[in-house]
Amino acid sequence: MFLNHKILLMTALAVSILATTACEKEDEEVAPSIASIAVTNEDFSTLEGAAIQGGVAVVLSNSNPGDPSGDYTVFAPNNAAFARLGLNSEGDLAVLNDAFLTSTLLYHVSNGNLEGSSIAAGGVSGSALGPNRRFVTRGTDVYINGSKILATDVKAENGTVHVIDKVLLATGADIVQSALALTDSKVFVTPELTFLVEALVYTDLVGALVAAPGSPSFTVFAPTDAAFKQFGVDLGVTLNVPADIRQLPKETVAAVLLNHVVADGGKFTSEMNGGIIAPLGGVGLTLGAFSNGTLTLKGNGNTSTANMLIPDVQCTNGVVHVIDRVLLP
Repeated sequence: MFLNHKILLMTALAVSILATTACEKEDEEVAPSIASIAVTNEDFSTLEGAAIQGGVAVVLSNSNPGDPSGDYTVFAPNNAAFARLGLNSEGDLAVLNDAFLTSTLLYHVSNGNLEGSSIAAGGVSGSALGPNRRFVTRGTDVYINGSKILATDVKAENGTVHVIDKVLLATGADIVQSALALTDSKVFVTPELTFLVEALVYTDLVGALVAAPGSPSFTVFAPTDAAFKQFGVDLGVTLNVPADIRQLPKETVAAVLLNHVVADGGKFTSEMNGGIIAPLGGVGLTLGAFSNGTLTLKGNGNTSTANMLIPDVQCTNGVVHVIDRVLLP
């Protein structure tokens, strides 16, 4: 009787082991691809639409031919991250330039498996687009550039996914060329920077912000067209079109522009927090506290603060933060 009972226990154990092994095998066989994770998770529906429109959905459905592991690491913006750019649904993506969208998506991708435990402050990670991303720690939170990492190590058949709260942006061009690109509404739903570009040309400051070997890196606060129009109202001058900026003395416009440029190596929002920083114009800018991935700021001559509309745009010679007010010296 004891022997029979023992045999039954051993048989049950063997069945259990076989069943567990079969389940594990089944789990391995049905592990979703990175693209499938976006398809099956409602919080990534905008990312799914972007991946399809940008032509990377098929790529992220398969193994990575460019890495021995066959894997990718993807920092995946959730729907709220896209909404910060005015992209609240898949339909909103239709206004974007497809080439820009593809480049943006590739900036979120890297070769191989970068696990959450390997992400540390001061570290960098290459991207499929080319430019590196850097990691920043604030308290217990970890950021990639200016985007907070919300969750790590979502495993996929062809790699690893980390969830972030802001879309990573990189232009692959210097600050001036990036400003030119951002004047096109097909890059972002809003805003345009046509007044800023005109002001740079008018004041002969283009050369100072064009990348060259060994050139310094800047943090640039870029006012929108609406911000420049309000600037005109404040001065009692009508600025309807970019050329109207030439009504103002060149020296005045130059002083104002230099008040938006800081030669600090180029900082993301995650690397800033309150205090006063010194722009090239020499008059301190007052930064507000870091909150929800952005900061407010105010020039010495401003009565109202400026807000960041599109922060953390990485350029080859710095970082641009698009703002809604001109900063006065």
